[in-house]
Amino acid sequence: MEMILNLLAPQSQHRRRFAVQRTSVVGLLALVILFAAAASHASTTTESEASAHASPEPFDPWNGMDRNGRIPSVAIPDGVKNPDRWRYLPEARIKPGNFIDRLFVTSFVAPYVFRNSDVGTGGGLAATDIDFRGQRRREFIGGFASYTSEGQQSYGVIWERWMNHLELPGGGVLIEDRSFWRSHVRYSKTLTRRFFGLGPKSRERDEASYTDELVWFEFGFERTLPTPGSDWIVGLQVRGEFHELSGGKVGGALQVDDLDPDLFRDAKHHDLGRLLGLLRYDTRDSPVNAYRGWMLSGEIDSAPVQSDGDAGSVFRLLGTWVHPVPGLFHDGGDDDEENPPTDTFGVGFRTELTAGDMPFFALPTVGGGEDLRGFVEGRFRDRAAWTAGGEYRVWFIPRGFRVPYTEGVRVERIGAAFFYDAGAVAGNGGDLFDVKVRHSYGIGLRIMLERTAPFRLDAGFSEDGFEFSASFGFSF
Repeated sequence: MEMILNLLAPQSQHRRRFAVQRTSVVGLLALVILFAAAASHASTTTESEASAHASPEPFDPWNGMDRNGRIPSVAIPDGVKNPDRWRYLPEARIKPGNFIDRLFVTSFVAPYVFRNSDVGTGGGLAATDIDFRGQRRREFIGGFASYTSEGQQSYGVIWERWMNHLELPGGGVLIEDRSFWRSHVRYSKTLTRRFFGLGPKSRERDEASYTDELVWFEFGFERTLPTPGSDWIVGLQVRGEFHELSGGKVGGALQVDDLDPDLFRDAKHHDLGRLLGLLRYDTRDSPVNAYRGWMLSGEIDSAPVQSDGDAGSVFRLLGTWVHPVPGLFHDGGDDDEENPPTDTFGVGFRTELTAGDMPFFALPTVGGGEDLRGFVEGRFRDRAAWTAGGEYRVWFIPRGFRVPYTEGVRVERIGAAFFYDAGAVAGNGGDLFDVKVRHSYGIGLRIMLERTAPFRLDAGFSEDGFEFSASFGFSF
């Protein structure tokens, strides 16, 4: 679910996370992404597979769940390594049949709308099959198409397959969601990218814009070592990016070509062959929506192949810590519950340093929906950056509800969050802590469709004013 939801909106400026699992997206209302080929997946499933997975009884939307939405824990078979790292999906979340049969249970088609200060207000069509090819929730494929009031158009397809998947004798499946293969293809044309200049003293009134036409493809994986669910994770991703820059269309803003002609000329027709690698130590109970534990990740985002012959890399260090706190509106569930309601307090940080030559649009930035949420996307940019933040999350509707007139669509729970962010950019790492630190704070709404699909709407405040953002997945 995580990757489905991450791609449901206009693409924001270059982000700093490994892969696209935390791509800064701003979808105001979106459930899933569009891919028409998913409708025919039943024909690719063998007769033996269909027979093995067919349910002898009519689909029961409560199979494996209590009527109040509680999912009881199940016994993990002997021999399963790191049993607390496997996510249980009951039969109620695995409806048999083709794409149409499973509509609004494990397949979706829906329009969506969004708002972002970088690309304007827009809408699109999205669909996804989170049980692609009848793999019992092991594989998904999806796609999306959108257009905005500022002229951005975006189209993409994504596929993902989890490496570790286990059928349970009593029904349902276990998925270890730290290990997966992923592929992604996207085209977008954005007329209103923003650039405020390089350095910590960039001014809001120096706003400039440019158009970025982008073709993007990637393939990669993440895998736990030495066994499924272990704390150590390695990842590798190969990506190709083809950028064509031209004049921007933001009313009243400068052109980047006027603000910094040399910088714009060097990036105007720029292609990059990128190699991203990570080594992570992660004790959290979930990589997407953690209730306890910590993570430290070292990442190298390298562009050894560029169309102008340059080469460069961005070195990244990220960390998070999350701890459960007493619930304000619930009792925290019980020990025999899968994914009980849990209020948490968390902190996160990110540091980035650039080596070699990179086009300006690939340099570290702060500001937007992932950090410094009170500033516009990419408000500050330079060769080095750091951000840190804290967030208190509470669930005031802990059990959620089934969406009326649907067979299997549930909102699992609804809550709120209070957050504070800080960060800065500089020309090099040595100057990072000698420059002015920017601050933002705010409040947000949290809606969980299932544990790997948290949706957030954040209202952030800063010295620049107010910014609204929305995305799937937490900022840390």
